Amino acid sequence: METMRQNRISRLIQKDLGEILQIAGRDWFPGTLITVTKVYVTTDLSIARVYLSVFGKDAGDILKQVDMRNKEIRKQLGARVKNQLRQVPDLRFFIDDSLDYIDNIEKLLKP
Repeated sequence: METMRQNRISRLIQKDLGEILQIAGRDWFPGTLITVTKVYVTTDLSIARVYLSVFGKDAGDILKQVDMRNKEIRKQLGARVKNQLRQVPDLRFFIDDSLDYIDNIEKLLKP
């Protein structure tokens, strides 16, 4: 169970990362829409697991490109949250496949 502080930091990171990926993502990933669907922060606030939803291109390739830009993204995030956090957590990016899972279930349930 997440504490109130973990929830607050998760929401803060989710909001700011979403804005970073929308603004800088236009240049980094043209023709691709990337949204941050969920962020989980560890209890010691050192690691943030960020789940991304990718529309447009191959999600695996985009995830590799996001991982390559991890330092740059973390630096931009640090500039945004410097007044709220002492230390920016390490970012670990994952593809959120929950929408694909829901779509697959709907296909299976249709006659």
